[in-house]
Amino acid sequence: MNQTQNRIEKRLAQLQAEGKKAFITYMTAGLPDMETTKALIRAQEEAGTDIIEVGVPFSDPTADGPVIQDASYRSICNGTNLKKIFDAIQAIRIDCCIPIVFMMYYNTIMYYGIQEFAAKCAQVGVDGLIVPDLPKEEQDELQEALDQTENAPILIQLVSPVSGDRIPMILENARGFAYCVSSMGVTGQAADFHKNVRAYLENVKSISKIPVMMGFGIRTAADVEQLKDTIDGCIVGTHFIQLMEKNQYDLEVAKDYIRTLKKELND
Repeated sequence: MNQTQNRIEKRLAQLQAEGKKAFITYMTAGLPDMETTKALIRAQEEAGTDIIEVGVPFSDPTADGPVIQDASYRSICNGTNLKKIFDAIQAIRIDCCIPIVFMMYYNTIMYYGIQEFAAKCAQVGVDGLIVPDLPKEEQDELQEALDQTENAPILIQLVSPVSGDRIPMILENARGFAYCVSSMGVTGQAADFHKNVRAYLENVKSISKIPVMMGFGIRTAADVEQLKDTIDGCIVGTHFIQLMEKNQYDLEVAKDYIRTLKKELND
C-alpha cells in the first residue's frame, strides 16, 4: 500500500503544528479557459490557499448545486476534458507545489480506465481524489488501483449529517482529511447548515484520526466562526466561483479574498 505522506498530508501536518486552520478552495477546471485555470491555481498558491479542489466537469454532477452545475456545463461547452486538465496540472507542476485534489464523478474515471487514471494522476502530480458518487462500499476497485501505483493520489472520504453509524467504517483507513458535508442536499446552499451540525461535527472529530474539514455553503470565515473549535478547516466552492465570474476572473480579487478569509479564519 502506498503510504508515503503526500502533499496534502504534509501541508495539514504543518498547519496543525502551527495551530492553524486550513483553507481549501474549489474551482471548475477550464473556466473561462485553461490558461486562466493555470493562472488561478498559481495565484491561489501565492495568496495562501492550502489545498485546491479542481472540479473535473461532468454532464450530471449530482452532488452539485446550480452554480457548479452551470460552471461544469459551460466548461464542457468550452471543450474541457480530462486529458486537457491533466496537461494543465502537468504544466503548473513545473513551479507550483500546492496540494491539488480532483473533485470528479466515477463515470469519468471508469471511461478513462481505472488503472490508467491512477497512473496518470501520479505522473502529473494530482494529490487527492473526491468522488461523491462512489460510496465507501464500492471503492475497492479504485482503491486497489491507487494502492498499486507509486505516488498515486489519496481518496478523500465524504461524511454527511446522516452518515451516523457508518462514520467509523467510512473513516477507518481514511487519509488526507475527512470532508464533512455541512448540510443535506447539494453544494452552494448559503450557510444553511444542518440543524444538528455541531453535534455531528463533534461526533466526526471524536472518531477521525485525520483533520476534519467542513464544506458546502460557506462564504466567509464568519459562517464557521461558531464551529471553529470542532473543525480543522473549511472549504469554499460555490461562492468562490461566483466571485470569479462576477469579477471576470481577476486574479487580484481572488488573492484578496483568500488572504482575507485565511486571516479571519486564523484570528
